[in-house]
Amino acid sequence: MHELERHNVILSAVENRPVVTVAELAAMTTASDATIRRDITTLHLANKVRRVRGGVESVIPLSVAALAGRPLSVNREINAEQKQAIAYEAAQLCEDGESIIINGGSTTFNMVYPLCTKRMQILTNSMPIAQYLLNHSKNTITLPGGTIYREQDIILSPFENDISRHFHARRMFVGAQAISSMGIMEADPQVMQAVRRLIAQADELVVMADSSKFDKRSGLIVTSLEYVNTIITDENIPDSTAGFLEEADIKLITVSLNSAQSKKSS
Repeated sequence: MHELERHNVILSAVENRPVVTVAELAAMTTASDATIRRDITTLHLANKVRRVRGGVESVIPLSVAALAGRPLSVNREINAEQKQAIAYEAAQLCEDGESIIINGGSTTFNMVYPLCTKRMQILTNSMPIAQYLLNHSKNTITLPGGTIYREQDIILSPFENDISRHFHARRMFVGAQAISSMGIMEADPQVMQAVRRLIAQADELVVMADSSKFDKRSGLIVTSLEYVNTIITDENIPDSTAGFLEEADIKLITVSLNSAQSKKSS
């Protein structure tokens, strides 16, 4: 990630959180702690942030809380080709007339392009997914109620009984911050709770994650592997990881970037 991109991530992170640590920013940007400290110093000297012990804070008082993690705009640029290939493969599981749930995220967003030719009932908490499909397809789109979080462009409700409780889906498609033998993980408790509620409304759970997600850890377990039916990832997934997924009786679909690019161009 370039310096300007890192600076944007840092500025976005401190807009809505009291203090963001160096370790958290390093994880968001995949940069070293030393690089993040230099970035913080640069922004501090420019009076854009305030450097504090172990991290950074905003120079402007906070008003609304934000979610943990990188902004959607940043995530969409990371492993973009892998995410597009995974999303194309996920869309092949969908058939006209079905009802599905698409959780907001940088990988799931890419499903909108192949889904434009479908006619389905789609529940999504993602504003960009809903807007694109409304403008470019005949799919019926349902949005849950709740608060819109701008950085991630998703809608989350603090209430248990929202409209999603009345929606039944053939499949739910979801991304992840990390995947391990312990399960599917996320960084933010609100996201974790929202995903859990949606999982209960679907017959099958399809997890979409590029191979880098299998080398990471996150603080919150959304669901254990026993509730995952399918994982779609790229061909760089480690053999050891593929092994423990097979042991968990999960259908593993790996996509080749070369074949995905040829399908896209044809």
